Amino acid sequence: MPGRETALAFDLARLDRAFLDDPYPIYRALREHDPVHRMPDGSLFLTRYDDLVEIYRDARTWSSDKKTSFKPNFGDSLLYEHHTTSLVFNDPPVHTRVRKLLAPTFTPRGLEVMRSRIEALVDRLLDAAACRGTIDLIEDFAAAIPVQLIGDLLGIPQEERGPLRNWSLRILGALEPTLSPEQFEAGVTAVAEFKDFLRGQIARRNWERSADQGEILSKLVAASELNGDGGGERLSEAELLHNCIFLLNAGHETTTNLIGNGVDLLLRHPDALHELAAQPDLIEGAVEEFLRMESSNQLGNRRAAAGTVIGGVEVPAGTYVHLCIGAANRDPSQFPEPDRIDLRRHPNRHLAFGGGIHICAGNSLARMEAQVAIGKLIGRFRTIERAGEFVRGGRARFRGFMRYPVRVA
Repeated sequence: MPGRETALAFDLARLDRAFLDDPYPIYRALREHDPVHRMPDGSLFLTRYDDLVEIYRDARTWSSDKKTSFKPNFGDSLLYEHHTTSLVFNDPPVHTRVRKLLAPTFTPRGLEVMRSRIEALVDRLLDAAACRGTIDLIEDFAAAIPVQLIGDLLGIPQEERGPLRNWSLRILGALEPTLSPEQFEAGVTAVAEFKDFLRGQIARRNWERSADQGEILSKLVAASELNGDGGGERLSEAELLHNCIFLLNAGHETTTNLIGNGVDLLLRHPDALHELAAQPDLIEGAVEEFLRMESSNQLGNRRAAAGTVIGGVEVPAGTYVHLCIGAANRDPSQFPEPDRIDLRRHPNRHLAFGGGIHICAGNSLARMEAQVAIGKLIGRFRTIERAGEFVRGGRARFRGFMRYPVRVA
C-alpha cells in the first residue's frame, strides 16, 4: 500500500495510468498522512470528509468563480467563455439567478413528468439488448439514457441528437488537471459547434411556451434577452447558450458514469448483485452506495476568497483548493468499512453531488435515472456478465468507462 512518502509527493499534474485505474490507495495515503496536501503549484488537495463539508457550507469564504483560475489554461477562448458563464462556476448573485430558472424542472412534480419517459426508454434499450445478447454497457445503455433525456429537456429533434455526447466529452475533458493542445482545440471546437447548433434550434422555435412540461429550452428563451417582453433580470444570449450546454454536460457525464460504475460494482461483487436481484426494493440504497464508492465526479474545486483555516492549516486568500470527493466518500471516520459495498448502508451521507448552495441541481433526476436503469436491467436478465475487456475513461476528475462489453440473457 502507498504510504507517507507517496502522499507527500502527490501531484495532480503528474498522474500515471495506475492512479487513473484505481486512485483509492493514493487517496487513503493522502487522507492518513497528508490530508491537507500542498502541491508544487501551491494549491491544496483535501481528502477528509469533514474538511469538504466545511468548505461546501461556507460559500462566502470558498468561491466557485473560476475567472481567475481558468485564465492560464483557457485564455480568451470559447472554453473560457463557457466554463466561466455556466451555472456551476459562478457565485451569487449570478448563480442564484440562473439556478432559480432551472429549479422547476427538478421539482418532484417535474421529475414525475420525466419518469414515464425514462422507463419507456430503458425498456426499449433492454428490448434491443435482449435481441442482441451482447451490448456495450456504456454506448448502448448508460450513455443513451441521459443523452436522450437531455435531448427531450432541450426539445432537440431525435434525428439531430447524434453529436451531443461527443460535444459533452470534449468540453468536460478540458477540465482535467492537465490539458494537451489537442484536448484544448477539441474543446474549443465543441463549444463553437454546440453554440451554433443551439442558435439554430432557437431560431426555428416557436416563441410560445412549449406544451411539453418536461422541456426547458422554451422557458430559458422566455427568460432571456432574446425575448424582449417583460421586466426583471434576463439571461444574456451567452448565458442562455452556455447554460443549455451545461445542462447536457452535467446531466450526461455524471449519469452515464453512475449507471456504468454501478453495474461494474455489481459485477465485481456477485453477492451484492444476487442480493439486489432477490430484493429489488433495495435499489434506492444501492444507488446511494454506488455513488459513494465510485463517485462519477471525483474532484471539485474552490478558491479562498479570504484568508482562512482548513483542517488546522492556514490558507491565504487566493489559494486554489481541490476537493477530493472520491477520497472523502471513503473516509472511515464517516463510513465504517468504506471499501466494502453495502447496499443497506445507513446513514450514507456521501458527497457525490457536492454540497451547500452548489449541490447538483439535477441530483434527484440522476438518482431516478440510475434507479430505473439498473433496477430494470437486473430485473430483466438472469445473466449479466462481462463479455470482454473494458476501457476506462482515463480521466481524474470524471470517473467512468468509455467501453464495457456485457453479455445478457
